[in-house]
Amino acid sequence: MERWPALAWFLLFCHLADWLNTVQSREFTVQDIVYLYPSTTPYPGGFKCFTCEKAKDNYECNRWAPDVYCPRDTRYCHSHHVMDATGESLSVTKRCVSLEHCLSTGCRDSGKHGHKVCTSCCEGNICNMALPRNETDAIFTTTSPLNGSQRHCIQGLLLLLGLLYPLWLFLT
Repeated sequence: MERWPALAWFLLFCHLADWLNTVQSREFTVQDIVYLYPSTTPYPGGFKCFTCEKAKDNYECNRWAPDVYCPRDTRYCHSHHVMDATGESLSVTKRCVSLEHCLSTGCRDSGKHGHKVCTSCCEGNICNMALPRNETDAIFTTTSPLNGSQRHCIQGLLLLLGLLYPLWLFLT
């Protein structure tokens, strides 16, 4: 009679061990996107971005992002990532934006307790799954070339920023 309780405990622990092995990772995969985000569009060229406001990490942002299409006047997905000195996420904001919001991608020190801020932009359906964490992935990527007038506007803006940045450094 004493074997049955021991056998019951053994089976319970085996079941718990199997359950613990099936706990999901805190990173999204392409399969998650296919499952969570169907591919029908309400208008030609419609696209979606992961969207969230000040989520605690990338998993929380992507997991609870509303499944809605971006407004017609936007074209890119923008990610804003704040990290502490060890690289741990403090805040994640993702949204749909127009070109003007994508002109200042990259990483910088925020000045608050060694925090680092990285921003990136991308063009494409749900292209902002990953977070920018360093200069290598804090970039502006497009799938289609910018037309000539946009390119000249961006080059002029970058030239102006290049001239104003040393002045800003001198004044601060």
